[in-house]
Amino acid sequence: MHVGLLYSRIRRDEKLLLNELRDRGHEVTKIDVRNEQFDLTEPPESFAGVDVVVDRCLATSRSIYITRFLQSYGIPVVNSHETADICADKAKNSLALADAGVPTPNTKVAFTVDSAMEIVEEFGYPCVLKPVVGSWGRLMAKIDSESAAEAILEHKSTLGNYEHKVFYIQEFVEKPGRDIRVLATDGEPVAAMVRSSDHWLTNAAKGASVEEFELDDRAKELVKQASDAVGGGLLGVDLMEAGDEYTVHEVNHTVEFKALNDAVETDVPATVVDWLEAKVDGEQSLAEVSA
Repeated sequence: MHVGLLYSRIRRDEKLLLNELRDRGHEVTKIDVRNEQFDLTEPPESFAGVDVVVDRCLATSRSIYITRFLQSYGIPVVNSHETADICADKAKNSLALADAGVPTPNTKVAFTVDSAMEIVEEFGYPCVLKPVVGSWGRLMAKIDSESAAEAILEHKSTLGNYEHKVFYIQEFVEKPGRDIRVLATDGEPVAAMVRSSDHWLTNAAKGASVEEFELDDRAKELVKQASDAVGGGLLGVDLMEAGDEYTVHEVNHTVEFKALNDAVETDVPATVVDWLEAKVDGEQSLAEVSA
């Protein structure tokens, strides 16, 4: 198997994948997206002979555009452009989950400060304001008062990027000081962990402690439904415990897994590569049958 690895920085996550692929004798071409130019019809030479491309771009814009170019070239990519496009935007993400009947926090979107303020007052305090594009818990705000809402909304409205003019507001979910991150391949859980913190944000990137979590049947069902809702692939599905039910608040398409790999007994990169091998074998068999 010849794997192209798209990157802009090689982190520990990418090193884990690279080591596993090379240990199994697979050919790997590392492709630094900062050095590539993309023609409308012909792929760059770096992609010659690859069986599959794994997108590990840090920048959302690069991920969305490059996966679209690869799709046009007919080069298989994990994850697909459609999945990347949905997962990269929190509004599209929430819509996909809701359309599929997956329980997700009550969310509304507005485009002016006045309309956004009406949503905040409807939800009550606290509620949560999130950027439609962002990761690692950055630029998220828990709004606790009217004065805080007015200040934060006005601040966002003056920022230059058009994405800040999209006010994505979500109800505050009372969770037990933790949330659940599940790494899944086409809806099949690889491993799961809980991320616990005294802070309302429980991202591992924000310093939350992590430990292995055993999924029950309902959680597994929701992981599958959430994965299908965004098009499948190698995904991180984030759940919260809300009373007796789970709610899925996000699906991530260039998911990090180093913290998960440290927290669980499962060999995460090995399981991911198992899936990649099966995926490429299946596509090659289908191509042979079609020929």
